[in-house]
Amino acid sequence: MLAVSACGATADKAESGSGNTGDKPVTGLRIMVPNTPGSGYDVTARTVAQVMQDSKVASGAQVYNLPGAGGTVGLQRLVNEKGNGKLAMQMGLGVVGSSYTSKSAATLTDTTPLAKLIEEAGAIVVSKDSPYKTIDDLVTAWKKDPKKVAVGGGSSPGGPDHLLPMQLAEAVGIEPKKVNYISYDGGGELLPAILGDKIAFGASGFGEFLDQIEAGQVRVLAVTSEKPIDAVKDAPTLVDSGIDLVFTNWRGIVAPPGITDEQKKTWVDSLTTMHDSEQWKAELTKRGWTDAFITGDEFGSFLKEQDKSVADLLTELGLA
Repeated sequence: MLAVSACGATADKAESGSGNTGDKPVTGLRIMVPNTPGSGYDVTARTVAQVMQDSKVASGAQVYNLPGAGGTVGLQRLVNEKGNGKLAMQMGLGVVGSSYTSKSAATLTDTTPLAKLIEEAGAIVVSKDSPYKTIDDLVTAWKKDPKKVAVGGGSSPGGPDHLLPMQLAEAVGIEPKKVNYISYDGGGELLPAILGDKIAFGASGFGEFLDQIEAGQVRVLAVTSEKPIDAVKDAPTLVDSGIDLVFTNWRGIVAPPGITDEQKKTWVDSLTTMHDSEQWKAELTKRGWTDAFITGDEFGSFLKEQDKSVADLLTELGLA
């Protein structure tokens, strides 16, 4: 693992600009992904870095993975990097939940909020060889023997991939405590379990499986959005399938505590310029992501609300 040094985010005046004022691109930025390659966080972070490069917002932004404990290994590392204005971490709802279920000493309220980027619907997916051809087939078998029908997700208990099947179970009349949920550390570990039929179905963001969907290796039984998604146009929504459930996940970026206002501005301006680029808009369409961009203090307020609501829910379930 490459070492991260606690250096400033603005080595010279050129780096303090927003990226669209004629200044030189920001250099030396690094984005930590707190789970495995191939996960939703990983795909998002690498897309951000590539669009920053293509739109000349930043030059040579690096993405690296530090998986473990549902994202809290990376979270602890980020909090330990106090004042490091060149480092940020890709995160989302899953890290909020994991910080409680893993009893993490570090929490997201310790970080510096930069930007909420996207929202993404979930998907119920099976391998191409699965006996379940429709969501009705799956639900029928699941209700008959919940313990036998294992569901896998790319997040720890309390994360979005855990909350989704629990809410789905409740919506179809299955007691959530009876759900046989198997946790994987990100979509990179979840995918082989789906392809190898080690689980009956997977519940995760559909964007993590687009390549396999297009290749015919996995089948989407349903998406959890309110409306059908162009990227997986053949998949019905749960609502259209007669199941009263809409579920969305979100992803954002945070920095270590103790960075300067100038360092924070460099990140926020760079992310804002990236967000406004045609390249980013194209990625939103390509990946079926919903634009949910907010920055700075507004994202900080959202993060505090999410932290409280997740903590209350997990406490009620006896998981926090």
